[in-house]
Amino acid sequence: MFTERFLPKIDGIVTRLLHTIRHLRESGHRVLVIAPEGVTEFEGTPVHGVAGFKFPLYPDQILAVPRPSIGRVLASFQPDVLHVVSPALLGISAFYYSSARRVPLVASYHTHLPKYLRYYGMGYLEGLMWWGIKAGYNRADLTLVTSRSVQTDLQSRGLQRVELWRRGVDTDMFHPQRVSQEMRARLTQGHPEDKLLLYVGRLSAEKEIEQCRLVLSEVPGLRLAVVGDGPHRRKLEQYFAGTSTYFAGYLKGADLAAAFASADVFFLPSRTETLGLVLLEAMAAGCPVVAAAAGGVVDIVQDGVTGYLYEPENPGQAVSAILRLLTDDARREQTRRHARREVEPWSWAAATRQLEDYYQGVIRREKELPGKIAACRLSGATAENICETLCISRATFRRHSRPLPEVGWRD
Repeated sequence: MFTERFLPKIDGIVTRLLHTIRHLRESGHRVLVIAPEGVTEFEGTPVHGVAGFKFPLYPDQILAVPRPSIGRVLASFQPDVLHVVSPALLGISAFYYSSARRVPLVASYHTHLPKYLRYYGMGYLEGLMWWGIKAGYNRADLTLVTSRSVQTDLQSRGLQRVELWRRGVDTDMFHPQRVSQEMRARLTQGHPEDKLLLYVGRLSAEKEIEQCRLVLSEVPGLRLAVVGDGPHRRKLEQYFAGTSTYFAGYLKGADLAAAFASADVFFLPSRTETLGLVLLEAMAAGCPVVAAAAGGVVDIVQDGVTGYLYEPENPGQAVSAILRLLTDDARREQTRRHARREVEPWSWAAATRQLEDYYQGVIRREKELPGKIAACRLSGATAENICETLCISRATFRRHSRPLPEVGWRD
């Protein structure tokens, strides 16, 4: 697995990877992680750290630069399949190794980077980034996404071989029984009797956390707890100065589960989510959710049943939904129960079993391709026709159209 983000950072992508690695190992598979420098192993799984530099627009993101050590560790590990997660610079190594050594490549799309650009004054580059994403991901044997809406979006932009990787959440860790008066007192700064609005996630411009201030101004006696950290934190602290807002920093494990279970409403104003793992965690913990109806969120929340959605251009709808939940105890309790019941079948074990099936599929197809390509060539088909007939990328066709080099990739 090649990933541009890994421990010690924690976010939705890293959380998903950690659970996936655990379940793959429990099923008897060997896993190697290649990631920016930070840790050397995770629960017995080796992590090959690669040096890099801080991304100027996003200082907590390290861009690792491909280097020869990656080739040496891959030559020793001898992978059957490569999985590149939201590829950037480091991901180039995966594409190169796949082509050089005829190893099937799976890519997964977790971050709507083109939509982030507008929040950093670079919206004019969105078309160029989509071009790069299409060119890169279409070199993979399979692209995985985490929601139907994102799948439709990518396919409309010309991405091929796009499949859904089902959602997952730890329903044992995130549970309504994790409610804690001690955590509620902490998040409300000693006022547990007040209503508590919760945000959990990365503190960055594209999350639009500023919308929470409108809710605070419209709902009397409401307190806001912001859980997480990121490059936008200092600006947010200045923006929310003088309001009943508490910045809790990172929480994890039982503390994070207690935060979800102890809040009255979870609010997610971001319109750039490809999935929104924090929504699943809130629902599992029985915390009613209100979220912008955009991206992968619409695949998760059933409006008026398991939570409430609002049009991103009309934040007043969010205020109304939050007021409805805070003032109607019966409605809030019903929403809690429906949300919990909805997510109970979404285990990480099931999500990883599906991923195993995808891996086996691309491995099996890789073994069959030489014969199929040869048969197509005998019939006089062109390279373009062969790719279309076999539903493979040009990169896959090319890697089977030349002999493997005698010199190892590590050299």
